Parts: sequence; C-alpha cells; structure tokens
Amino acid sequence: MGSELRLVSAESIIDGLRFENPWWISGSTASFYTQKKPRLYLSRFQPLVENAAVRRAVVLMGPRRVGKTVMMQHCIARLLQQGIPQKKICFITIENPIYNNIGLERLFQLARTGTGEDDPSGWFVFFDEIQYLKDWEVHLKVLVDSYPNTKFIASGSATAALKMKSRESGTGRFTDFMLPPLTFYEYIDLKGLSSLILPPKDTENGQPSAVSAIDIDALNGHYVEYINFGGYPEVIFSEAIRSDPGRFIRSDIVDKVLLRDLPGLYGISDVQELNALFTMLAYNTGNEVSLDALAKASSVEKYQLRKYLEYLEAAFLISLIHRVDANSRRFRRANFFKIYLTNPSLRTALFAPVNAMDESMGSLVEITVLSQWMHRDTSKPYYARWKDGEVDLVGLDARKQRSAWALEIKWSDRYFKNPGDLKSLLRFCKKNGLSSAVATTIAKTGKASVNEIDVTFIPSSIYTYMVGRIAIEQGDMQFPFGTAGVNV
Repeated sequence: MGSELRLVSAESIIDGLRFENPWWISGSTASFYTQKKPRLYLSRFQPLVENAAVRRAVVLMGPRRVGKTVMMQHCIARLLQQGIPQKKICFITIENPIYNNIGLERLFQLARTGTGEDDPSGWFVFFDEIQYLKDWEVHLKVLVDSYPNTKFIASGSATAALKMKSRESGTGRFTDFMLPPLTFYEYIDLKGLSSLILPPKDTENGQPSAVSAIDIDALNGHYVEYINFGGYPEVIFSEAIRSDPGRFIRSDIVDKVLLRDLPGLYGISDVQELNALFTMLAYNTGNEVSLDALAKASSVEKYQLRKYLEYLEAAFLISLIHRVDANSRRFRRANFFKIYLTNPSLRTALFAPVNAMDESMGSLVEITVLSQWMHRDTSKPYYARWKDGEVDLVGLDARKQRSAWALEIKWSDRYFKNPGDLKSLLRFCKKNGLSSAVATTIAKTGKASVNEIDVTFIPSSIYTYMVGRIAIEQGDMQFPFGTAGVNV
C-alpha cells in the first residue's frame, strides 16, 4: 500500500519567502540588483507604487526580458531608503514551484507569519510573474478589496493575458503600467553616453531647440548598435549575447510568446502557422499590406488572420499603423495598414545584424522611431497614403479632426540638400494647412523653406532620442514635440 503524497508545508513556504526577501534580515536588496542602473521609466512607475492612498493594485506589463523584475527590485530599494519598515515589504515570484496553486491571500498571510508583522496595514506586496497563477485577476481584486491599507504590485510577461484580464476584471481596481523595450534615450543613459548629447537652448521665439550631438558620427555609431541589440537591457551589456542575438531573443522572447503564452491564452492549435506568419511579417516590417494580400501570401484564412494579428499585437510583438488619405481622413474600413515590429532588435535577431550602409537601414530606422512611442494607445500616429504620394507619420488632432504634424523618416542626407524633392510631404502639408514639418537625416541639421512650408531637418538618432525622452518626462504625449514641430 503506497504512502500518501505530502503537500508543501507552511514552514517550507515561509523559508522560500525569507530567501526571496533578504531585506527582512539585512535591510537591503541583493547586490545583483543594486549594482544595476535603474531604467529611467522607474521615475514614472515609482509614484504609482508609493501612492498608497489610491486603492488600486499596480500591474506592471511588458514583453519578456525588458527588466520588469529588476524595476520592482529597484522600487523596493527606494522604499527601504525612504524608511518603509523592512519587514513590511514582500516580493514573491509566483512561478516558483514551491508556491504552485497557492492563492495570493494565503501567500500574504504566510509572509506576515514569517516576519511577525501580522498587521496587514502599511505593507507593500510585490507579485512577480503573476500570470502563472490561474485566475490571478480574481485573487488580486479580492486582495485590493480586503486590504484597503496595503499596496499590491504585480508584474507579468504574458502581456496579452495580463491586458485582457486586467481590463475584464480589474476595472477600478488595477492601474496598468506598460514597460516597453529599452528606448534609445534610456540606452544612452544606461551606457553612460549622455556626454555625447548637448541639451536644448532657448530660441528667439522662447521655444527650446532640439538637443544636438557633440559628435553626430559617434552618436550614429551607437544608434546602429542600438538598432541591432538595444531593445533589451541584458543584451547591451553582454558580449556573449550580442555575438549570437538570434539564440537569446528567438528562444527567450519570441519562441516563448509564440509557443507558450499565446497558445495557452487563446487556444491556438496551429502554432507552426502562427510562427510562419510572424516571420513573414518581421521580414516585411514597415510595408503596407492588406488582409487580402496577407491571406494570399500566408495561406491563412482572413478571419483567422485577423485573430493572429490581434494576438501578436496584444503580445507586443507587432504594432499596426493605420492609414489616412491626403486630407487626413481615416477610412471606414481599415483594408490597408502597415505592420511594424515593436523593436528593431527583433528583426536583427531573426535575420542578421546590419551596418549603417545596409539597404534595410531605412525601414529599420522607421521601426526604431515608432518603437519609442507605439506602446502608447492614445497617441499612436498614422501614415498618409494616396494615389501618387505617401507620408511616413502623421499625427491627428482629435479635437480638430485634422493633422497636427507630419514627419518623413529618412536615413539619407540627400533631402537636406534638395528639400524640394520631399514632394509628398510638402503637398500633404499644403493640403492640410500645416506650415511646418519634420524630416530626419543621417547627420544633417537645419531648416529650409519650400513653398511657404518650413521643413526642419534633424538626424534620425537625435529625433529618436528626443521622442524617448519626452515619453518619460511628459508621459502620454499627443504630438512628438508640440504642435509647431522641432525648433533648431
């Protein structure tokens, strides 16, 4: 007669919690985390955590390997520095097998037992990789309702699942925070390269100028490095990973999303079909497509294709940019659209790294510019296309229902010398009453006036840096640099 299987004891779980929370004894987080420089997005995330007066859990979402766990640990370090009692801060990795199928409230109870701090008031409780607990959103909602004086913070890499369930069950109880891949602004900060950037100056009309580079060639060298490897903090400091980015990004990020996260959430049965579609989209990133053309090229039925695109966008692997016409009017049916990878490093890993003169740099720079802000739902731009013209990015003023700015993304200095060649951009501005526009270059900076349209030229690396900076300093912005464009 066989013996009965034993369940994991409360004592073993408490021992696991003590191991994960070294500050209960030492008063500080592990050196592995303290030695890492915080991402600049911490300045936007930390206030949400510290605001205990708001009875909401904070749900930190984002793609795999962008630094969510590290950000939570940096958050904890700051709470400790501010004098929050060390035994009232708890960090729990839900994917740890020892916590398998244990409810969040039970884990919180065991944490209080392990510290001897039984009063739940004033606690900060962090749940990492929360999607590994079935019905996590119900558990978290109950905690928010049951413990009004406790702050709960959760994170997870299964972005699609978190988004869907947070919106379904967490209305009024959860505050979502999306952590994107590393922006170029953060890349420069983490690599200690800020000395390459000159801060803006006040101009004659009182508006700040664009930032500029002390050495644009040196900055562009780092820009190409960022395009190839810069989306993930772990990659930019690891020579071993950069020597084989395909293995790291493909196996740790793309495959886990395509083979595990999405099938588990949406019940996808043909994973091979989804994988083939994603590879095709990655290779054609930035090109205009239609559902009909995609269905024909991929041999996937249109109804299924719509679902796949929704899944891939929810998983933060792609972003759809929709089209407007020459008069900035949106189409009733979004038959045509552009699909971009959310991070240029994804394309590099799937195919091969590029150099500054590679023929694909133009499309990669487009991805790079878009990736700085495409995770922000309320400010996503459009592109304009009509019979004989196109503009890369257009911002619509929702109040006035017309274009507020227009941008042409170029990895070339040719148009700086011949601004009149920007025929589509100039025609669009004239048609939509815009007196100014922006065009990016490789290295040239300046202004030109063509047919009463002021065109500001700014290096793509500088433009990308500025969009990333404004995203952190100003949050969800409607226009890239205000309604008037960039002053140089």
